[in-house]
Amino acid sequence: MNTADFDFHLPEELIAQTPLEKRDASRLLVVNRETGEFSDQHFDSIIDQLEPGDALVMNNTRVLPARLYGEKPGTGGHVELLLLKNTEGDFWEVLAKPAKRLKVGAQVVFGDGRLTATITEELEHGGRIVRFDYQGIFLEVLESLGEMPLPPYIHEKLADRERYQTVYAKENGSAAAPTAGLHFTKELLTKIEEKGVKLVYLTLHVGLGTFRPVSVDNLKDHEMHSEFYTLSEEAATTLRNVKANGHRIIAVGTTSIRTLETIGNKFNGEIQADSGWTNIFIKPGYQWQIVDAFSTNFHLPKSTLVMLVSAFAGRELTLKAYEHAISERYRFFSFGDAMFIK
Repeated sequence: MNTADFDFHLPEELIAQTPLEKRDASRLLVVNRETGEFSDQHFDSIIDQLEPGDALVMNNTRVLPARLYGEKPGTGGHVELLLLKNTEGDFWEVLAKPAKRLKVGAQVVFGDGRLTATITEELEHGGRIVRFDYQGIFLEVLESLGEMPLPPYIHEKLADRERYQTVYAKENGSAAAPTAGLHFTKELLTKIEEKGVKLVYLTLHVGLGTFRPVSVDNLKDHEMHSEFYTLSEEAATTLRNVKANGHRIIAVGTTSIRTLETIGNKFNGEIQADSGWTNIFIKPGYQWQIVDAFSTNFHLPKSTLVMLVSAFAGRELTLKAYEHAISERYRFFSFGDAMFIK
């Protein structure tokens, strides 16, 4: 299959720039794979798609305020660092701008010297390994100096940084939010649990590779980025019991899907506690192991995320659903609307 097979025209005005005032007031397009039918609803009606005994699986990663603005000592040149992942101790992999000025040994100072980064290694495509020096606790320093790393297609300033976190965000480490979860409120989750649905949490720290376009024509030539995941023994036991009792595992977002399917492939369809790095590429032809239904936002043309949705619903039905969403003026991407595929 070719990347062009997953292209579609998206009017720029449908890219949501700000979140809605109420999280669950977003719209929900329900897609039935068996009948091919669509239903236009609001997100809080997702509870009607869930049945007692089902498990709703959510990614509880928390986005770091990972964009730092500083300057080079002496020259005063402005520098931007975007934290990608913690490699060891105080060493981080970052994206640097302008990278060409940041050779090994160069320093960048942030917040009147409260935080200093020293370049220790040069990587491709503007990547660098840096060592941070600071006083106190690193995450507290980062909270005070960093900004939320909003996706490149969002140009508006975010008034409340918590709106780029899910209400169940817990484990620090992401460079981007698991945006399918942004629609849930604590009140809606309580109602879902009261219905008899199991709420299950896993962790996958989202990397910026999720925003990178596919640059090859043939999908066989595309290399996926790696992301770190964890599924606890408690969560794995709950999911095994749900499956054993004939109920569904419903994933919230592509990050939850990638974690569950990585584990399913690793353990021959069994659900076991596990952690590690995944670079799974789910595209049409993929044999599903764990996930029975899922919710997700509307994604970029020609992205691996559209390919993942197509692997579950079929390419033709997926593109037809996107065509419907565009004609009905659904909002797209991180702060946009959602779809539920069953």
